Amino acid sequence: MAEISRQIGHRIRTFRKAKHMTLDRLAVILCKNKSTLSKYENGEIVLDIETIYEISRALGIHVEQLLYCTPDRVPIQDSGPNPAFFSGLTQFYSYYFDGRINRVVGCVFDVLLLSEDHRYKIMMYANFDDFATYQNCETTYWGYMEHYDAITNIVLTNQDSPMEKAYGQILASYMNSDVKWGLFTGLSARPLMPVALKMLFSKKRLTENEGLRNMLKVTREDISLMKRYNMLTVL
Repeated sequence: MAEISRQIGHRIRTFRKAKHMTLDRLAVILCKNKSTLSKYENGEIVLDIETIYEISRALGIHVEQLLYCTPDRVPIQDSGPNPAFFSGLTQFYSYYFDGRINRVVGCVFDVLLLSEDHRYKIMMYANFDDFATYQNCETTYWGYMEHYDAITNIVLTNQDSPMEKAYGQILASYMNSDVKWGLFTGLSARPLMPVALKMLFSKKRLTENEGLRNMLKVTREDISLMKRYNMLTVL
C-alpha cells in the first residue's frame, strides 16, 4: 500500500507542476490544508477514492492517470481480430520527424483498460523532455484504440483542448513485426493548421539516431506516391 501511495503522490506532483499549479492553489480548489496535500504527494497518507477523483478533476486529468501503476497496466489481448503487433503490450511508442524543429519526436502510449465494447482506452504523451518523466509533457491525449481485421484505428482527444481530435491508422497490425508504419492526422498548434504525419509505431523504444531520422523523413518515393494519388499515404 505504501508503494501505491508513493506512486500516486508522485503522479499528483508531476501533473500539478505540468499544469503550473502551486500547492497553495490546489489547496484552495480542494478546500484542503497545504500540508495535507504535501503529505499526499509524498505518499505519507493513503488517499481514498473520492479524494483521488477530486484531485483529478482539479488538475483537469483523467483519474486513471493517477491510479495507473506500472505492474497493473492492461495487456492487449489477441482475441477477436488478431492484433499480433500489439498483443501483450501494456505500453508502446511512436516516432515522427518534425521539420520545424529539425528533430525526431518520440511519443508514449499507455494502455489503461479494456472497455465493454472491446476498445482499449489509451493515453498518448507527446512533446516531453525525457522518457523517464514522459507524463510531464506539453501535450496529452486520451482516447481509444480498436482493432479490425486489416487495420488498427486510434482516436484521440487533446486533454487540454477537447475540441482538438487526432487520429492514427496502422495497416496490417495482425502481422507481427518490431515496428509498423502508420499515418497520424490532427491539428498542429505552432502554427494552427491541419497536418498528416508519417509515424513509426514501435513495441520498444528506438535509438534516436541518423538512421531513424532518415526513415521518418518524407522520401522521394513518398512524394512520388503523393503526386500519383494526389494524397499523402503511408505504405
